[in-house]
Amino acid sequence: MADIDGEYLLGLARDKSGERRRLLAETISDLFTGKERVLSKRERELMFDIMRKMVRDAEMAIKRIISEQLSHLPDAPRDLVKLLANDEVEVAYSILHDSAVLEDEDLIEVVRYRTLEHQLAIAVRQSVSEDVSDALVETGVESVITTLLKNSGAGISLATMEFLVEESKRVDAFQEPILRREDLDPVLAKRMYLWVSAALRKFILENFNLDKTVLDDMLERSAQTQDMETKSKTDELAREVENEGLGLSKMMIRALKDGEVFLFEAMFRRLTGLRNVLAKRILFEPGGEGLAIACKSAGIDSKDFSTIYSLSRMSQTGTKTIDNVETQRILEFYERILEKDAKEVISQWRRDVDYLKAIRELELGP
Repeated sequence: MADIDGEYLLGLARDKSGERRRLLAETISDLFTGKERVLSKRERELMFDIMRKMVRDAEMAIKRIISEQLSHLPDAPRDLVKLLANDEVEVAYSILHDSAVLEDEDLIEVVRYRTLEHQLAIAVRQSVSEDVSDALVETGVESVITTLLKNSGAGISLATMEFLVEESKRVDAFQEPILRREDLDPVLAKRMYLWVSAALRKFILENFNLDKTVLDDMLERSAQTQDMETKSKTDELAREVENEGLGLSKMMIRALKDGEVFLFEAMFRRLTGLRNVLAKRILFEPGGEGLAIACKSAGIDSKDFSTIYSLSRMSQTGTKTIDNVETQRILEFYERILEKDAKEVISQWRRDVDYLKAIRELELGP
């Protein structure tokens, strides 16, 4: 005990020279690792008391030395360890990353009230309990959650994992770390198959015992459901536009200019009364005759039709240019056909009469 000179150690702590700090670190390390001799219980308690005084008065460099030494001691005083854990992250990191003295409630308190850097230090601990993981997920910070997911030593409850799987629909960064976790329920991996990339779908097939045919059927049903939901919403918007008297032709042009192709299709179905499959075929078939007939039947003037035709073709090809010769040809066709004849053709199409036959008869006569 006489070998431990508290004043000497405090003097080293107050000295700001690099050499004295190095000496302090070596002295503390030697005392606790038993390099010279094993400390008795009372001697260790005395050392911890000296450290408490150092932590209260010392600058960051000294506190960091103490933190690094205490982070590996299983019998370090919890009050001193907690004090260091809540200090600046330069001091706290070693404690948060390594100390087994900290209990879940201590770590959760740090997660809730300290900085992002403190949270990240906890997320990479060798072992993280489900309760601490829940607190980290509750932060909502993507980098913290991603780091936690990548930590194989982190326990994550089923309820929290289900939440993160749903979140992965909008946060792509969660997807791969979730799928690479050994504790992931295959049922959740199957659910993720619907929205992850092709590469991750391949990973799911290779690493989980799932039937590819079942997964592909599920994917197709999901796509159909989404299409029906989109169609329902855009049809409702198209009805609102018509009810407000805004003019479908003008709004169709606005929708195409804004890149709202689904809304344009809904307005076109509203304009013609045609079924979805036939309406899509008319809208995007190469020649444009069906589109011309539909617009003529609705009494749309030549100028608006020209704009609708041009924009729909650019939307189809993904370019900002169109064939001027084709445009001139379809405009001449539009001028030739009569509105009453166009209405008869639309009426035929509503009864599901042959699409191409109706166009030929309009152009050439029965």
